[in-house]
Amino acid sequence: MPAAALDVRALSAGYGRTHVLEEVSFRVPAGGRLAILGRNGMGKTTLLASLMGLTRRYAGSIGLDGRDITALGTAERALAGLGLVPQAREVFRGLSVEENLFTGLKGRPRPAIAEAYGLFPRLYERRRHLGAQLSGGEQQMLATARTILGQPSVLLLDEPLEGLAPIICDMLMEAFARLAASGATTILLVEQRLESALAFAEAVVILERGRIVWSGSPGALRADAELIERHLGVGGLR
Repeated sequence: MPAAALDVRALSAGYGRTHVLEEVSFRVPAGGRLAILGRNGMGKTTLLASLMGLTRRYAGSIGLDGRDITALGTAERALAGLGLVPQAREVFRGLSVEENLFTGLKGRPRPAIAEAYGLFPRLYERRRHLGAQLSGGEQQMLATARTILGQPSVLLLDEPLEGLAPIICDMLMEAFARLAASGATTILLVEQRLESALAFAEAVVILERGRIVWSGSPGALRADAELIERHLGVGGLR
């Protein structure tokens, strides 16, 4: 399915009685690239989980290409076009790379896994290896490719670069950029590596204590060292 616009309005959500997100609103156009930034524990992962219907919603709405998906369950949202690559990666450790990829096809013909190999050639080299035999970076590639094979119109990436070597990070970000450039997918990226996030994104929001405290362009954020220090706690870009 083609890329879709995502429209989040006054979303408040959390777990049980604990409110984590408070009146979060933003819009990403079809094919857009949004970076969601913030210190640890500020609600970034909860936001992605809430978009997938994995938390308790207290208020607000979520629209996907003009369709209200607020009342849909997680499986229905996935069918509607949302795809999440969680921080934990969650590959099937006892299955081969190829078998893992087959699970992401959602009824598509098996030869479609060639798309995953085109995006991540290293997975083709490791196609007979078990998930448990892969490095952390290779597991991230596999988790990402498996989700992409389902052809999501909106892809949610939760800290895909965490704990990975710089060369693997570069490979992943290059793949994300190619995917975005194809125009087939809208991408929301939660990432702690500020330079990588800003180089990728077209727009940025910063979360603090479950609220959006700033939104704007990557260039505007780059130019404001005080803003970066205050809300992200890093002393500058490298």
